[in-house]
Amino acid sequence: ATPAPTGPERWEPDIRRFEEQDRQQKPEPGAVLFYGSSSIVRWKLPAAFPNERVVARGFGGSQLSDLVHFARRVVLPHRPAVLVVYAGDNDLSAGKSPETVCQDFQLFLDKATQHLPNCRRIIFLGIKPSIKRWAIHQQGIKANQLISEVCKKHPKAVFIDTWPAGLDSAGQPNPALLDKDNLHLNDEGYKVWTKLLLPALQ
Repeated sequence: ATPAPTGPERWEPDIRRFEEQDRQQKPEPGAVLFYGSSSIVRWKLPAAFPNERVVARGFGGSQLSDLVHFARRVVLPHRPAVLVVYAGDNDLSAGKSPETVCQDFQLFLDKATQHLPNCRRIIFLGIKPSIKRWAIHQQGIKANQLISEVCKKHPKAVFIDTWPAGLDSAGQPNPALLDKDNLHLNDEGYKVWTKLLLPALQ
């Protein structure tokens, strides 16, 4: 058997599916495009943001380096007015350092800024705390800190800190916001994210 690909090419079926959707329904510029890993895939976006024209472009398991790799094919055709990104969680879980995650975000930001001149805002949803990945929570905090610094210096970038809202009163990941797998958000968790994100979309 051929070994399963480990680079970005492992997402080719997902990316082709997005391209097929774009062929069937020509992308209209000016939407709010959500791009990232399974946290984007599982979010019921049209219901969460009824007043926005939203486009979901998430592929589960993806890392920031994958988002950089496929931006030209997945994001650019839509010429979004606002770009909302969630990734970094899987990167740290795969052993990447917070510094590498931040470098990949910087690459993504540079690419988006260069190729999407009419995109007025690029929003990064900070890495969330979870029970399953609590062993590496220090890396999550560090990556968030580095990325928030990058966003502060960039005229269009906004960092939204999801970390404090994901903790309980004892400073541990709040199980009431997490799915049974102790990793992904449940509906309550997404309500929290929606509330955090709405002001940045206005």
